[in-house]
Parts: sequence; structure tokens; C-alpha cells
Amino acid sequence: MARSFDVPEFYRSRLVSTVKAARHSADPRKRDLSPTLLDFGPVRFKLARHFGFCYGVENAIEIAYRAVDSHPDRRVFLLSEMIHNPHVNEDLLSRGVRFLRTTSGEQLIPFDELTPEDLVIVPAFGAPVETLDLLRARGLDVASWDTTCPFVEKVWNRSQQLGREDYTIVVHGKHAHEETRATVSHARSVAPVVVIRDLEEADVLAAFIRGECEPDDFHATFRGRHSDGFDPVRDLVRIGVVNQTTMLASETEAIAALLRKAMHDRYGREAGAHHFADTSDTLCYATNENQSATRALVDAGAHAAIIVGGFNSSNTSHLVDLCAERMPAYLVGGRDDILSRERIRHFDGSAKALIETDDWLPRERPVDLLLTAGASCPDVLLDQVIERVLSFETEVRSVEEVLHAVLEQPR
Repeated sequence: MARSFDVPEFYRSRLVSTVKAARHSADPRKRDLSPTLLDFGPVRFKLARHFGFCYGVENAIEIAYRAVDSHPDRRVFLLSEMIHNPHVNEDLLSRGVRFLRTTSGEQLIPFDELTPEDLVIVPAFGAPVETLDLLRARGLDVASWDTTCPFVEKVWNRSQQLGREDYTIVVHGKHAHEETRATVSHARSVAPVVVIRDLEEADVLAAFIRGECEPDDFHATFRGRHSDGFDPVRDLVRIGVVNQTTMLASETEAIAALLRKAMHDRYGREAGAHHFADTSDTLCYATNENQSATRALVDAGAHAAIIVGGFNSSNTSHLVDLCAERMPAYLVGGRDDILSRERIRHFDGSAKALIETDDWLPRERPVDLLLTAGASCPDVLLDQVIERVLSFETEVRSVEEVLHAVLEQPR
């Protein structure tokens, strides 16, 4: 899917975008996952090989801005947040775009206020079948302004294919997330569906597959996370695992392996292939690349990590988790969260809240900081974070000097 998108120039950046372009030019097949060293003297940033806007996000941004720019005389609505980055969503709101729903599905503007002349943009996460039907019933053209990520659609298509082959769909995802809700809606039209969050829940599902749990306990265990009429005795005989594309790909693979083994335990290894579908081809390449690059980034070592992105961004939260395994990791929305040399405001995923931490920036010099970002994060925000951190220092090398060192470095 190699193509370029018309993304507003103000989302690009002087430093980070230049580095990304240079790395891509030198390594178009993306074999080198080593980070880029941005050595400013007192602070050295190690920049991940892959991060930021992916194919699906750039596609969504191009469509959304085209809708706004080409129809100044018409009302433009977003079904919900187009992507999980407040800077992008706030810019669209400033241009007159309005949200119809919250990310959790709460209605902000009733659909009966819409007319066929209005433009409704479907977000990159996609939308449930029922929602699209409601919009079409009001005469709205949802197809022309559908920004659903092609890799999300790939999951839907594979799910429906498996459903027609009498497989049940197991979705690895967060059941309340917009993408998972959409995936469940598209899959359940042809197949039974159950959603599991992690390996722990997969282990529970495996126990039901092996017949170690009472079938009557299934609905209480997975309440609100399965399709209507789900019968564990009937519907856990043949399964295929797909994921919310922003989940940890390695965890999806581990869940698939665990459930495949459960099928082997129940039906025998030779019969297991009939009972378990290989869906490894549905994993999102961009999510996988970003996570692999983050692992290589962590392996490079540092005093701390800064991850830039939306606080409700699933793919970003997983990058934080990967970094936090080895060092202090701070998820910030942008430069304003770096309050001072001594204090940083960041999102705590466990507490689901913004917190402030003192003495976040080590005093020794030079200090090494890892830097990466979620798939919905504009490059310009990373430039601003770098500038903010460097503002606390003296005798800092210029951007031109650092870029020259990077661009002249043999690869």
C-alpha cells in the first residue's frame, strides 16, 4: 500500500519528519529497527525507527480535511473522534466539524437532526453496521466520507469469511473500544463472537474449550462481551482469533497459540487444524512495526522514555507498557505537559488519570531519553517536546548540526 497522502503541512516537522524521511530512503524495506541518535550535547534523544502517523491515520486525515475544504457551504460531522489524538480532533472542531457521538457511543447530536445535505465522516476505527444503516436511512452518503482503516476492514472481511465457514470469532480487544465494537458488529452478522481482553481471559476461554468449566457459567464470565445466543458447547468447536488492530501483536499471537493448544487438548493435534483457523495475516503491519521498533528502542537503553500521544489511544498505551518494563516511561500529550526540569505531567494508565512526577529528568549529563509516539500523533508534537526539554539546558547543539550528523551518518 505504498502511496503518499495529502496531510496538512502543519502536522509535519522540521526535525523529526526529516529524520523519518531519511531513514525511509536509506532503508525502504524497513529492515533496520535501530533508533536514530539525536545528540544535542547535554541531552541525547534516541528516536524510534517507526512511530507516528500510519497509513490508516494519514488516509483518514486526508479525507477529513478534503471534506471540510471542499464543502465550505455544508455542515460536516464526525461520527466520533476520527483518531485518538486531541490536537487533530481539536483542529477539526476549530474548522466547524462537530461530533455526533463520544468515543464510548454516547449520543451528542441526535441523528434525526441530520439531513441528506450534511456530510458525516466515519472515523478510522470504523462503525457498527447498525449505525451505518441508521445514517443511510436518513439519506446520508457514508461511503464517500468513510475513513475506516483498510487494515480494520481486512479484519472484518476475514471475520466474515470465517463465519461463513462455521467458525466462531474470538476478538482480542477492549470490548468498549470503537474499533472492537465495530468489528463485533460486522462479525456477528455471520458468526458467533466473543471478546477477550488479554492472556488471562484467553486462559479462561481455553478452559471452556477443554470442557473444564460448566457451560452455564460462560455467560456470567463473559457478560456483555459475546453475541446474543452464544452457546459455548456449540460455538467453541471451531474458532478463529482476530484482534483490535491497536493491541499488542505479540499478545494476540500468544493468545492464538494458547487457544490453538486448547483445541489440540480437546480434539487431538491432528484434528486441531480443523478446529482452529490461522488468522496471522490479519495483524496490522503498522502496529507491529511500531511495537517492534519500540522494543529495539528499549534495548538501546536510556535513563527514561517519553511517549507522545492521546491518552485514550490504545496503540500508544502499549508503547508505554513496553518502555515501562525497563525504565521510567512518561506518556505526555505534548510540550505543555513537561512543566519544568523537575516536574512532568503524564498519564497513568493504571489509574486512568493525569498525574505529576517530580525529579523526572535525571541530573547527570549527558542524559539519554527515548522518544516515540502513537500512530495518531503528528510529528510536529515530537519536535515541540524536544524543544521544551532542551529549553532547560545550556550549550545545546543546533537542530542543523544534529540533522547534519544524522544525514551524514552511513547506514
